[in-house]
Amino acid sequence: MENLTLQLKQLSSAEDFLLFFGVPYDQPVVHVNRLHILKRFYQYIRQEPNLPEDNEQALYAVYRDLLIKAYTDFVKSTPAQEKVFKVFQEAEGHQHVTLQNLKSTLPSQGGSVPSFTVPARPEAPRAA
Repeated sequence: MENLTLQLKQLSSAEDFLLFFGVPYDQPVVHVNRLHILKRFYQYIRQEPNLPEDNEQALYAVYRDLLIKAYTDFVKSTPAQEKVFKVFQEAEGHQHVTLQNLKSTLPSQGGSVPSFTVPARPEAPRAA
């Protein structure tokens, strides 16, 4: 198990993972979705209830299957549809800001909205 863990720590890109696990892939799909694929892969690992704890080959096989599943998600779908990252989870990518949210960002002035004065515009000199 330690050997697999050490090998996985050396991997840094989606391509590295796909090559390590022997998963054939389409470069344009990975190019556009690399972070989404890795995040989904991690989510699948975290959700897997029966990860082998004492069999490195079995763990490798499970990880490979989960990586294939994560990659396939983005072959068949888009990041916006899969909603892996928070930006896609929030109301179809639109964030809503309430008036209360805006008020809470203002400095405290007894609950009142800060006021300001517009300086007077200097008068133009009059012709004689």
